[in-house]
Amino acid sequence: MTSGDDPRRGSPTADDDAAEPATVPLLHPAGGVPPVLTTTTEFDEAAMQIAGGEGPIAVDTERASGYRYSQRAYLIQIRRTGAGTFLLDPIAEPEGLAPVIEALKGPEWVLHAADQDLPCLRELGFVCDTLFDTELAGRLLGAGKVNLAAMVADFLGFGLVKGHGAADWSRRPLPDEWLNYAALDVEVLVDLRHAVHAALTEAGKDEWARQEFAYILDRPPTPPRPDRWRKTSNIHAVKSSRALAAVRELWTAREELAQRRDVAPGRILPDSAIVTAATANPKSADELTRLPIYGGPRQRRQARVWLAALQRARELEESELPSRKAPTVGLPPFNRWDQRNPEAAARAAKVRPVIRDVADTQRVPVENLLAPDLVRQLCWEGVELPANPESVGRRLAAGGARPWQRDLVAGAIAEALNTVEQPGTE
Repeated sequence: MTSGDDPRRGSPTADDDAAEPATVPLLHPAGGVPPVLTTTTEFDEAAMQIAGGEGPIAVDTERASGYRYSQRAYLIQIRRTGAGTFLLDPIAEPEGLAPVIEALKGPEWVLHAADQDLPCLRELGFVCDTLFDTELAGRLLGAGKVNLAAMVADFLGFGLVKGHGAADWSRRPLPDEWLNYAALDVEVLVDLRHAVHAALTEAGKDEWARQEFAYILDRPPTPPRPDRWRKTSNIHAVKSSRALAAVRELWTAREELAQRRDVAPGRILPDSAIVTAATANPKSADELTRLPIYGGPRQRRQARVWLAALQRARELEESELPSRKAPTVGLPPFNRWDQRNPEAAARAAKVRPVIRDVADTQRVPVENLLAPDLVRQLCWEGVELPANPESVGRRLAAGGARPWQRDLVAGAIAEALNTVEQPGTE
């Protein structure tokens, strides 16, 4: 069957840029959009079919970021050769997923941007033993664009139907066009994996990818940032520590309300309204509801919550107020090193360019060659001189650098460190 005879595909289209190859629009999944499975009985049947399939398993999830507080999965898409595609609704009967979880243990999972999907799958009890991340593989190959649609077009020649990734997937029932989009996301993911793996092997980067995928699976969750309230938009407009305390109390009250209702914080109260109230410091419901945003029916009902937060800020002792300047977390930015640690600045001036050179030579993004935080830590602390590849490699390994990364950069970094002019030398 030719592509023109395949009912799931449209006619080839060329990008406006003549340099871009034509792609064949992939409009519908092969065999149509599968039904959404919601019951334990349906999950049992799906698990048996998945277990009876062969080869890697394509996995994807849809969340409701921007709509819900949680990052839970509201739809799980699975596809395996010989089994087909499955759309699972994990909300009504999450405990019924146990057979599916068991069926997915062992075989390789293929995900695109695994960091986005693994947390919500682990929350449901899924365990990934072996991973292939097509997005990360694209980065290692130096691909210009690594979103799924771009990589499917580049490696397979298909144009994916896109447009619903940022939708509210907690909605029920899910619209047919959303389900079509969700099924297409795993339709050719295994084919993409094979094409990308072949490119990695040809480039001599397949071992790099294997180490990176294993690292993703073993890496512990990132701890939450301290003082997250300081990320409130436009907080720089707040001029006093007392008003900053009001921002903090309003942000915390919003966070608690959002978590309790499982609603995205910005849908409870926008950042702009937090800054406005913290600056105006209203003391009554009448004063509060005269401010922008707070005059609407929903905010009027919640006025006591916001007024209580503002009152808590007013009652704080001076010693309890937050500092105007955010506390430094980790090392200062490079542009401040000259004053704070000139020796470290000198090391960074030598080390960073050689890392960029290696990245350019290997056609890999510099941040994937070596984690920026690890580069900063190495330059700040230095190593015993004269440096050598072994000593630098040990330092990099302690910071989580994988063997392929150490092999590429340890020697170049050691050489660069040995050229740094030491204090007291001419």
